[in-house]
Amino acid sequence: MAALDDQVAQRFRVAVTADAFDADGRPRFAEMGLEILARTPGVEYGPLAEHRPVLEARHLEALQGLLVLDGGVDAATLSHSGEFLALSRFGVGYDQIDVPACTAADVVLLIASGAVDRSMAEATVGWMIAITHHALLKDRMVRRGDWERSRCVGVELRDRTLGVIGLGGIARETIRLLAPFGMRPPLACDPYVDAAAGAALGVEMVDLDALLAGADFVSLHCPLNDSTRGLLGARELALMKPDAYLINTARGGLVDEDALLASLTEERIAGAAIDCFADEPHTDPQRWQALENVILAPHCIGWTDELFRDMGRAACRGIVDLAQGRRPHGMVNPEVLAKPSFQEKWRRLRLAPG
Repeated sequence: MAALDDQVAQRFRVAVTADAFDADGRPRFAEMGLEILARTPGVEYGPLAEHRPVLEARHLEALQGLLVLDGGVDAATLSHSGEFLALSRFGVGYDQIDVPACTAADVVLLIASGAVDRSMAEATVGWMIAITHHALLKDRMVRRGDWERSRCVGVELRDRTLGVIGLGGIARETIRLLAPFGMRPPLACDPYVDAAAGAALGVEMVDLDALLAGADFVSLHCPLNDSTRGLLGARELALMKPDAYLINTARGGLVDEDALLASLTEERIAGAAIDCFADEPHTDPQRWQALENVILAPHCIGWTDELFRDMGRAACRGIVDLAQGRRPHGMVNPEVLAKPSFQEKWRRLRLAPG
């Protein structure tokens, strides 16, 4: 890559956001790939001293890289970026990161592309089975001594249609895992995937209205941005079948929660599984309490040991690749590497004494 020329930085100081560690400074998760940093010559790492919902410019002082579990980054964060080169997310979502500000500050944004696909796909399939078999309702029935089993008969996945909004890695892995269940060919809505590419995956590409009207399961797998915020409102939810289910493991802002609550309360759709909310942490759980056709999770339904292992390895490898002059995987704004100002920043770092 012309910007880095496979040269190794003499030093590369990396911090990890404090929310990745407990009060005693131990990693919260069994494996996060940090050993990759530890064994790389010239790379130093440690936790930030504090956690903030939005990181401040002082958090980046004397750093070249930052691994972010949670927390926002805006133009103010990057206002004195100095020799800072890279943000690497423990994850694939980056709606809390101001990408134009990163580009303007000569900072590469990396995400753990592909690392979350299996865990999130398993979670999606698990929720499809749990909600159609009324797993939560049946559990509550036994706990209160209710044996009226005839009122909670479920349905199978067989002969039903999955509709995915966004046909990225998670959606594709979900479709692959569902292959043995005997479902109908899936539907997908994604402006970046054409009909031929969809057909190669055994997927019919349709517009959003057609997907909502035709799917028995509507599963969200798209990013949250200006074009997708509020994607599913009252009009869109009204297009869904009365026996269809909504699954959101993507981002809360994609769905109008008031409209969804009304649809569920009035049983205009069969149910929903919700992992993420417009405001997190979610502080108004009471609004969902009376509903027995909803499964909820605190934006962690896909959290597994394997997820954090794979995300961490991907995030840390991206940082190490950059430090060693290699083109990192998962760049959101690769155009940064060609900027003369970025190249000058890299040159200064490469020539600086260790």
